Amino acid sequence: MNEKLKNFADRMEKSIESMANDLNAIRAGRANPHILDRITVMYYGSETPLQQVANITVPEARMIQIQPFDPSSLKDIEKAIMISDVGINPTNDGKTIRLVFPELTEEHRKELVKDVKNKGEACKVAIRNIRRDANDSIKKLLKSSEISEDEEKDLTDEIQKMTDDYCSKADEAVRKKTKELMTV
Repeated sequence: MNEKLKNFADRMEKSIESMANDLNAIRAGRANPHILDRITVMYYGSETPLQQVANITVPEARMIQIQPFDPSSLKDIEKAIMISDVGINPTNDGKTIRLVFPELTEEHRKELVKDVKNKGEACKVAIRNIRRDANDSIKKLLKSSEISEDEEKDLTDEIQKMTDDYCSKADEAVRKKTKELMTV
């Protein structure tokens, strides 16, 4: 790959990774520990990621179990989960916290699919914006005579190919998540 385009490819890759993280946070009726990735707990006066203060396991298909390393932090973890956007009330037995995922209704599945498609579209818009930035920088190089017209054409074609590849990656991620959501 051309060195001039590496920065733009990295930015497109980051857009895909960001969308993938957003899609992982959408719960699909099955227990997925990634929905807890963004939760932070007030632990000894500082915001600490949940994964650093507790062991997170999935003992059953629709349950997440959270075992704090420090039993005194149980209430703080429970509070952090309640104020998060997970949408599940935790149950606490004094030693562990359990999150039981209810079955999703057909209507809720369809709303989640809409949300997934919106995230995919937002990712593709970001990728296209990166393409625009790349094309603008290529035009500046041409204008300042740093590259020839043939090189400009080649670089523009390469940017378009890269854009198409990353957009198809976004579409594939949306397709997978949609299938996962609609599988009962």
